Amino acid sequence: MSVGKNEPRRDGPAKLTGRALYLDDINIPGCWHGVTVRSTVPHGKIKSIAYDPSFPWDECVVVTAKDIPGKNLVTLIEADQPLLADGIVRHREEAIVLIAHPDRATAYEAAKRVKIEYEALPPVFDMEKSDKVFKSYLIERGDLDAGFAAADVVVEGEYRTPSQEQAYIENNAIAAYEEDGVLIVTGSLQCPYYVLKAMKAIFNRGEDKIRVIQTVTGGGFGGKEEYPSMLAGHAALLALKAGRPVKIAYDRHEDMAATTKRHPALVRHRTGLAKDGRLLAQDIEVVMDGGAYATLSGVVLSRGTLHAAGAYECPNVRVRSKVVMTHTPPNGAFRGFGAPQTLFAVELHWERIADALKIDSLTLRQRNIFKLGSTTATGQILVESVGAEECLQKTVKHSKYVSKRKEYDRWNKNKRNKTWKGIGLAVCHHGAGFTGSGEVYLASRAGVALTKDGELIVLAASTEIGQGTNTMFAQVAADALGVPASWFTVETPDTHKVPDSGPTVASRTCMVVGGLVSRATHDLRRAFEAEFGRVPKTAADLKKAAAALCKGAPARRFEVQYEKPPEVTWDDATYRGDAYGVYSYAAIAVDLEIDKLTCEVRLVKVTTAQDIGKAINPLLAEGQIIGGSTQGLGWALLEEPLFKDGVMINNQLTNYVIPTSLDTPSFQVLLVEKPYTRGPFGAKGVGELPMDIPGPAVAAAVKHATGRMIPTLPQTPERISQALK
Repeated sequence: MSVGKNEPRRDGPAKLTGRALYLDDINIPGCWHGVTVRSTVPHGKIKSIAYDPSFPWDECVVVTAKDIPGKNLVTLIEADQPLLADGIVRHREEAIVLIAHPDRATAYEAAKRVKIEYEALPPVFDMEKSDKVFKSYLIERGDLDAGFAAADVVVEGEYRTPSQEQAYIENNAIAAYEEDGVLIVTGSLQCPYYVLKAMKAIFNRGEDKIRVIQTVTGGGFGGKEEYPSMLAGHAALLALKAGRPVKIAYDRHEDMAATTKRHPALVRHRTGLAKDGRLLAQDIEVVMDGGAYATLSGVVLSRGTLHAAGAYECPNVRVRSKVVMTHTPPNGAFRGFGAPQTLFAVELHWERIADALKIDSLTLRQRNIFKLGSTTATGQILVESVGAEECLQKTVKHSKYVSKRKEYDRWNKNKRNKTWKGIGLAVCHHGAGFTGSGEVYLASRAGVALTKDGELIVLAASTEIGQGTNTMFAQVAADALGVPASWFTVETPDTHKVPDSGPTVASRTCMVVGGLVSRATHDLRRAFEAEFGRVPKTAADLKKAAAALCKGAPARRFEVQYEKPPEVTWDDATYRGDAYGVYSYAAIAVDLEIDKLTCEVRLVKVTTAQDIGKAINPLLAEGQIIGGSTQGLGWALLEEPLFKDGVMINNQLTNYVIPTSLDTPSFQVLLVEKPYTRGPFGAKGVGELPMDIPGPAVAAAVKHATGRMIPTLPQTPERISQALK
């Protein structure tokens, strides 16, 4: 058996030795370099575009909106964002003109020689003042008025979370060229079929005339979910007009200033409780800042809304939410996808409730946490794979949470000590896969192929972006067939070679697409057994059997399509029912100390237990948990995009501070396995879960250390100092 073992990471050696090449490292013969001329105002009408007559424009290719052969829209869920601004701009850094030249430096110089005149229009930067709503949701359960009437205590709180930069290793980069009448797009991306969908509309071409291929991708975290569709359209427009390959590779400044970020959010809680801490009523309001265009804001808000009440059962709940337009670059996907914002609020709110009731927040959580048979805010009954309680118990035990609270209380009373110490706790649930009917809408497909030469190949559009997808797919397929994992290779995501298995997002790759791979491989297994009575046991047997099974064809493919579990029901209109087939669960304890003089925070230890159903590859799962938690710690303590006139002004890694190895504390990761019957070998989602809870745990630890509630991220020395005053 391969599942459950630490199979060597498939992409590791090439990345470690530098043999793996990002797009900008790849030499494409005859390739020109594309650059973008962007808006310098946050909102305005384009009055004129002028080109410096002293510049040799005959050496360049120049593209504007009038050169788009199809729709000037980036097709996604709601297509409201133009590929190139035409007549009006709605945010700084919006693309207006594209230029390509054989020399990259000259291309950038050409961009400086374009002058655009605007008629300024009034911008809106404050989401609370925006009257343009992209999307809103309402969840209601029980009788809210009756719940509050029965409450002994009502506690209110307001919580804010900032934007966040994905800070992937490799910047956005795409190349495009035409070959034998087929437009080929290749580059750093998460979702090949998203790009294909966008390109079909922009260029009025069928799928047979467009091919999207992923290159080695240096991280995504959601930042390469929808944005590569924009970049692909730009590169392809230039390539077709130039009649040669064109590559656009952003530098770090442009990437940080122009591309999508995590949605800033404001969350208000009003909570009614009995004297013993039982939840009786939750009234929650969520506002998110979508930026200038909708992009993925509707579905980000959806997930945030569905997680807003936390991993706790409450009989009377109302969640009202909206995402609004502002004149800033659009916000989009980021690991956690709306849930970290609302989970920060509900988890930190327990500390406020604890103060009001004089009951510690651990006890409050234990009295309300999801268990088997609990009902969520949408009316979903949790019938299996509920590990919230066990995650909490293990985290509390291994972190020594209870004894450390007492120890640190004694330490903090001693005025001679130069630091304060604190430990904070948080718990969460995270829905695996697309929300509600999303997976049904996607109708994802995946499969395996057997070539006549005996090669076994996994076929899926899910991309390897550093999370170990290719290793995991090989392990799942190998155990489904009953052969070594080394027998399987994984096809490069290429829309002319692999079926549409949906986007690489939403903690769905292992559970949903891995499940499809497992089903398809079982079909192959049955074919072997029907033909030969058994699965080949040696490589020589496989090669001989493959030739017979393929019956003269180059290969035989086994593909399956997603099928909705019959027990899952969901109503998009009322937002009632089974929001997700299953949830993953996690708890975390963050141990820290704060310098009394500088208010700098030093992380001491993180203990976290996470229920992911089944760890296909425990070491990779642990790596995902440590990486995601560290990203969450960065959001909690360090990272804060600063905006002026609608544009990010700290758009470089010298002044947008992300955690390094020196900022990362020791981790104790505890894997909890509550198998899910619909997941491959019981697996659920893991990728986003670790991002959800470091923020509130850090804020709770800061409160424990200083006695001050800071309901805003990040918890910087400046904010701590201000709170202490």
